[in-house]
Amino acid sequence: MKAVIVRRFGGPGVLEYDEVADPEPGAGEVRIAVRASGTNPVDAGNRADGTWAGIQLPWIPGYEVAGVVESAGPDSGNRPPGQRVVAMTGYRARGGGYATLAVVAAGDVVPIDGSVSFAAAATVPVAGGTAWEVLDRLRLGRGSRLLVLGASGGVGSYLLQLAALRGIATVAVGRREHHERLCRLGALDCLDYTDRPGAGDLRRHGLDGVDAIADLVGGPAAGPWLPALRDRGQIASIEPPELDLDALVDANVTFHGVLLDDAAGRTQALAGLLASGSLTAPIAHRLPLADAAQAHRLLESRHAGGKIVLIADAG
Repeated sequence: MKAVIVRRFGGPGVLEYDEVADPEPGAGEVRIAVRASGTNPVDAGNRADGTWAGIQLPWIPGYEVAGVVESAGPDSGNRPPGQRVVAMTGYRARGGGYATLAVVAAGDVVPIDGSVSFAAAATVPVAGGTAWEVLDRLRLGRGSRLLVLGASGGVGSYLLQLAALRGIATVAVGRREHHERLCRLGALDCLDYTDRPGAGDLRRHGLDGVDAIADLVGGPAAGPWLPALRDRGQIASIEPPELDLDALVDANVTFHGVLLDDAAGRTQALAGLLASGSLTAPIAHRLPLADAAQAHRLLESRHAGGKIVLIADAG
């Protein structure tokens, strides 16, 4: 099979597109002929240095794939060849999604409707799943207000849509060129972070505060927004933030650190929302699998404006 391989940690240039041995499905595993692979910032981080995730080199990146069932090992359930599916490949150390064939646990394989493209399905397990987990952790009720930092990326684009489905009003922070799209995805209002906005800007937009902050950026991004939180507010971060714990305690703020795990039920629910038209896959770029290095450069720019999907050659 063809695959993108990391043989040494480093920059995007270490990604090699090469021929490697086909993976064989074992008991309880399914081999998928991959048609599309989702990319995520964690892929680029693990390519640079995957020791935190326990990655052993050589390693094939990629945690979300969509394609068709090619074969299955014993005790894999009813997974007929040719079935259209989406799956998470095994977070954190396994990966294997940037390839024309991927072996995954049968329990992580979810059928997808014929109306859902492979490229759209491949955006669901990680980006959609992370957005789902953020909202589940915050448990906000209808009418609550949520500030979303880093709203224009893949996770943010799904988060805005899922929040709207739950009746949660969102204020999206992202670059001005994305504002029209973010409003279409469900944002009540948008702010451009390059203008260095803060809590005062919310008041100028007629908002007296928010019930929670979804920090999809990490670092110092959330700090200036703490005054915007209402009493006993919440913060959920998917990247390590730089926050003063004394200030959080003094303000009765609840902090949630969100790290994704494998969950087929969540992927199934999201795929169903795609099929029904309730969700739109936020695809910004489609690139050939061989162009994974360019995909990682876009990821590291943090200005992709949505998901980057790698398309495998079906031949």
